[in-house]
Amino acid sequence: MTNASNNPEAARLETGLADMSPANFGLVMATGIISLAAFMMKFETLATGMFYLNVSQYGLLCVLYFLRAWRYPARFFGDMFTHLTGPGYFTAVAGTGILASQFMIIRGDLVGGGVLWVFALVLWLLLTYTIFVTFTITPRKPSLDRGINGGWLLAVVATQSLSVSSAVLAAGIDQPYRLELNFFALSMWLWGGMLYIWMMALIFYRYIFFNFSPADLAPPYWINMGAMAISTLAGSLLILNAPQASYLASLLPFLKGFTIFYWATGTWWIPMLLLLAIWRYVYKRFPLNYDPLYWGAVFPLGMYAACTWQLDQAMEFGFLTQLTHAFFYIALAAWTATFAGMLYTRVYRRGRAVIGK
Repeated sequence: MTNASNNPEAARLETGLADMSPANFGLVMATGIISLAAFMMKFETLATGMFYLNVSQYGLLCVLYFLRAWRYPARFFGDMFTHLTGPGYFTAVAGTGILASQFMIIRGDLVGGGVLWVFALVLWLLLTYTIFVTFTITPRKPSLDRGINGGWLLAVVATQSLSVSSAVLAAGIDQPYRLELNFFALSMWLWGGMLYIWMMALIFYRYIFFNFSPADLAPPYWINMGAMAISTLAGSLLILNAPQASYLASLLPFLKGFTIFYWATGTWWIPMLLLLAIWRYVYKRFPLNYDPLYWGAVFPLGMYAACTWQLDQAMEFGFLTQLTHAFFYIALAAWTATFAGMLYTRVYRRGRAVIGK
């Protein structure tokens, strides 16, 4: 085996593995939701291509995360139990849930989607009760302004991704499990909404009453909107599934009202986040370099396109089509730019470093 200390490239790879962001599955989340949005809008070739790309990305990231946990357990679990980085691991749950939905919607593969759904559920249980119990009992805790950011809402996204994939799975199977899956989807939808209220109150308080620098405005703050967008998507699917379950039919006014509430809240965040981005990058001239966290900004754009399309279908509005397509193209452009930045950083610049240019 090559000694990394005598091989600069091997040393760089080891360092990259040790420093790997817990939020890297944001790549799977962003690619998956844009693939699903493309499928909704009948861009089937694009949707299928991004599906296969996402399968390969997911497999590679699973291997890398396993290697990091095996070779650098102190770093791997240290990040998990740190307030600012721990919630990033919920991207693994959300990415798995979204990939499960891709299998079921794009490929019609309920078996593959069901296996991934079970895996996402197990991950959700392990991470939710490991991370939040640890945060609760740890004796040394950061202050609010140093311990919370928009990345905490990834816990909401992970929860709602299970609601979405459960609703999709329920729509594709017969009894005896259809009722139970719809009830589970409803329960996760409600729990995700409650979790958003708790966390968003703290994040908004941190916004308003503590100093806020350009460095503090990390891309995961776009999850403020993305968490509401995926909640809208889950609610829309529950509305569409109402004929399958009498208890959903009895809750239709509630489901419709809260789904529009989620969509309106997510929509409110968009101008706010755009203005803050202008303040960060234009006024404060914060450098725009590739960071895995930028997938946390691409995902909400794609999710907003998907959820708006699904809301339009579920509510039979018919007047949100243009908005849906506009955000789809914006999300696709953002995904393309971020993916190009990732390739440039990981391949081109590393190659130049290897050959000494």
